[in-house]
Amino acid sequence: MDSGQDSGSDSTARARAALIEHTRYVHDFPAEGVLFEDLTPVLANAEAFAAVVDAQAEAAAELGAEIIGGLDARGFLLGSAVAYKLGLGVIAIRKKGKLPPPVVTQEYDLEYGSAALELPSEGLDIAGRKVVLIDDVLATGGTLAAARKLIETCGGNVTGFVLAIEVGGLGGRERLGDIPVHVIRDPQ
Repeated sequence: MDSGQDSGSDSTARARAALIEHTRYVHDFPAEGVLFEDLTPVLANAEAFAAVVDAQAEAAAELGAEIIGGLDARGFLLGSAVAYKLGLGVIAIRKKGKLPPPVVTQEYDLEYGSAALELPSEGLDIAGRKVVLIDDVLATGGTLAAARKLIETCGGNVTGFVLAIEVGGLGGRERLGDIPVHVIRDPQ
């Protein structure tokens, strides 16, 4: 699978159409000049949600997923649905401070500061397993890159990233390295 969209897939085409139809666009949020793409209406519409999950599940299966990693918070929704559809487990990759210790932490920089992701350091055996990371949006790629490092620190092997949409012009793909990236809908 290349790093672009899988335009030949019927499930991807349905999901792309659902994203185009149901995404809510909010100008100047969270800051002046930013077009925020809100997927809440997509997730709330049963047919649109199913179309996105089907397309993400197809991509995750092609990437050899043995377990799905869902990023806090919308990645939890999408990732758990994809994992269920594929009969796999799901790893909830949490924002810092949401899990009881002991945890493994990966810090990363944001445009406006820093943040961190965490996983439990006990009771989670992902060593040697193929993990596909699922989230809603690829923007700068910082959170996804940090999630990859976190999974690798815990011994897992990230085999791909599967996203609903991509925000263009922010260099997100470049931060993700050489691992395949599957995006349902191209940047607007």
